[in-house]
Amino acid sequence: MTLPSGKTAIIIVGPTASGKTDAALRLARRLDTSIISADSRQCYRELQIGVAKPTTEELASVRHYFINSHSIHDHVDVALFEREALQAAAEIFATQDQLVMAGGTGLYIRAFCEGIDDMPAVEERIKLEVRSVKRTVGELQLWLEKIDPDYLRNTTEPENPARLMRAIEVKLATGRSILSFRKGERKKRDFNILRIGIGLPRETLYRRIDERVERMMDMGLGEEARQLFPFRHLDALQTVGYRELFDHLEGRCSLDQAVEKIKQHTRNYAKRQLTWFRREQDIDWDSPLLDLQ
Repeated sequence: MTLPSGKTAIIIVGPTASGKTDAALRLARRLDTSIISADSRQCYRELQIGVAKPTTEELASVRHYFINSHSIHDHVDVALFEREALQAAAEIFATQDQLVMAGGTGLYIRAFCEGIDDMPAVEERIKLEVRSVKRTVGELQLWLEKIDPDYLRNTTEPENPARLMRAIEVKLATGRSILSFRKGERKKRDFNILRIGIGLPRETLYRRIDERVERMMDMGLGEEARQLFPFRHLDALQTVGYRELFDHLEGRCSLDQAVEKIKQHTRNYAKRQLTWFRREQDIDWDSPLLDLQ
């Protein structure tokens, strides 16, 4: 396959456990370029096993951006990612004609490709009203069902507490749904964008997910969750693989039940990721670039 002439961002997308990391590493080595991670959790230094980061050796073999770049105590959102990813792209394009981006956070990838809409400021008192009390995903969904049911019906991340809280805050601050601020105007980038999707048969994907969860537990995910337990209230820790183990540590379920919940919730997340990416335009699901060795 011939790449477009000029500066080109090659973006590898797909559900969790589909093989994006391996594909990105092979392609980056082949092209002698760097990788920008589009994963909303791999940026946190304190999270390791549960977010399936590349190994230390893999990180040393290819320059990565937006991995181990922030702390769980930092505020990281899509606007910050757009800004930092574009800065990284400019740095890479200063010496290379291509870069590789890989990740499963659809909103981050859309922001990099198209930009994001400006959102209204929210007063601190409203943020405190929403975030000072620990609420389950179900409680946040019920709140939105009362004040903004359209958002709940249209979101692709109905179990993401950070997204749910943000939607509540905007509704309380403005009286309008966060959906009304989304104009859908695409920003023009000064580089080409080539998006490649990794699609696997459902049975294969689910098997890979189950195997990866078991592997994570063998690598020490339980102990990692125990060390992070004091910070379980932070947005960065509202993450599949940690939430379930926190429930176990709080006595809500057995360890075996927590592991089974991680598998199920990861499968649910993968399904939502596929739904998101299947709706996106211009993704090549059979690109020969993925066959490069």
